[in-house]
Formats: sequence, structure tokens, C-alpha cells
Amino acid sequence: MLLFHNPSDPHKGSHVVIFGGWTDSTHSSYIAYESTRPHARREVTPYGYWSNPTRYVPYRYKGVVDDGTVFPDGETDGSTDDPDSSGSGGTKGSASPSSGSRYPGAAYFGPGADNRYVTRLGQMLVERGGARFYTAGPGPRWSDADRRATQAFQRAQGWTGADADGLPGPSTWSYLVSGKGQDIPPADSPSPRGRPPVTSRPPVTAKPPLTPGPPGDSGTPASHGVPGYPGRGAFRPGAYNAHVTLLGKRLVEMGFGKYYTSGPGPRWGEADRRNVEAFQRSQGWRGGAADGYPGPETWRRLFS
Repeated sequence: MLLFHNPSDPHKGSHVVIFGGWTDSTHSSYIAYESTRPHARREVTPYGYWSNPTRYVPYRYKGVVDDGTVFPDGETDGSTDDPDSSGSGGTKGSASPSSGSRYPGAAYFGPGADNRYVTRLGQMLVERGGARFYTAGPGPRWSDADRRATQAFQRAQGWTGADADGLPGPSTWSYLVSGKGQDIPPADSPSPRGRPPVTSRPPVTAKPPLTPGPPGDSGTPASHGVPGYPGRGAFRPGAYNAHVTLLGKRLVEMGFGKYYTSGPGPRWGEADRRNVEAFQRSQGWRGGAADGYPGPETWRRLFS
């Protein structure tokens, strides 16, 4: 956690945030969880904070040991804001013990990601039969090769639909680091040779049902003149793509661009999130439905 103690006014001036992980390899911003009015929030925050950044002191527990907990798909470990759509030396799919085996969080994967976990993911996928997807690397910058190799591994487990979207979640990561599950089959084989096809879904203990309307901001957008929704991965911290630019320009057109000091442009930033949040609140949404991250319903209403 990060603590700012204000001796002159400890009851009103002090503040604490929970550190949820770095957003990218630059270590210049992080996911912060904090209690604010009217509700607690999760937000990409510059290190150490928006105000008084040099006066926030980091604290951590000593002697923390990985308990080996695996979070099923559809659940999170607190490092991602929506359910995952999808898991150490000497064994298949393993990595060096020094690199750890805990899932680092969804923010480390997807468009714009550039970090060591992307490299490690690619290396594990190559070991599990995914070499054909890479013409170079694997490396630290997320690419379509990583997405396709991840998706191939997920499908090899018999997962389909949103559980095989090519973005690694806790179960995908767990399967890879522990060597569990099926390898990626050869290109001309529908399933791993010598093994029966797996038809089960990844283990899920609790997965909320899909509900229409803004509270979950989920579902399929209308296609009547509305650009196809690119998916939540296009708007993660660190994302860099044309969809971010398109979103920003539409927000400006709709009168929700006051937080831009330049642009909008292709790199997802705090200005994008705050402008999206302003639009969501204009629809009467609150709480998790107005978190600043566009889902299918936000997208549909913007472009309808």
C-alpha cells in the first residue's frame, strides 16, 4: 500500500491507497484501489499519487509466500476489472522459480502491453506447441502472435467463445506454468495426437449471469450503422490502437472531451477514462457502470 500522512491535519489530509500492480514496464503509473466518495474505486494512477506524489510512502508485508491459489476463469485476484475470458524449472510449460508463478494480472496482457510477462507467456506457449505463431521472438511487446498462440492453447483445452479470446487469464496462466492440460495441436490436427479431445470448460465456481442494460455494460451491440465493438482489451491501461482514437473523437463530437489537453490519440490515458466516465454518468449510470471503461453498451450509445 501507499500511505500519505499529513501531521497538520491527519483526519482530513491523510490518505491511503492499495497498490494493485504496475500498468506497464515504465513503472510510472499503477492500479490504485482507494476509498473515495461516493464509492470505492479502481483507477490508473501516476506514482505515487495525483497530489503530493513524493510524500506517499510504500509499505509491504514481509515474508509473504505464494500459497499456490489458482483463480478460476470468471473470477479475479483483484488485478483486473472484469472477468477473464479464458493458466517452475525442468517441467513442460514451466519457468524459472525466480520468476514466480502467480498470475500477474490482466493489465499486463493485450494491445499496448510491453513487459517481461508477455515474454514469459510467449516462451511457455512455444514450449506447449505454439512456435508456429511466432516469426520472431517471443518478446516483451504484445502482438497478434501472442494472442493467436494463447487462443490456440485455450482451444486445445476445449474452451470456446469468451473463454478462448486469446487473452490469458488466471486459469490459462496456471495451466501453462504448471504444465497442465493439452498442448497446442499441429496445424493439420484438430486435437493433440493420441489424446481424446477435451470438451470441458475451464473450472468456474462463480460466474455472474449476463444481464442486459448498463449495470454490467455487457452484451452485443446493435450493428445498424454502429462500428463493431472491439472488445474491452482495446481500452486497457497501456492500450495503443485506432479504436482509442475513434472513441476519443466521438466523445469530443458528443461534447465529452473536456479532459483532453491534446489529441485525442491512439494511446489510452486517464483523459480518455474520465471523458468516458462523464458520458456514462450522463446516462444516469453510477458505480461500476460508470467506471470510465467503455463496454458494449457504452459503445453502442456513443455511436448510435
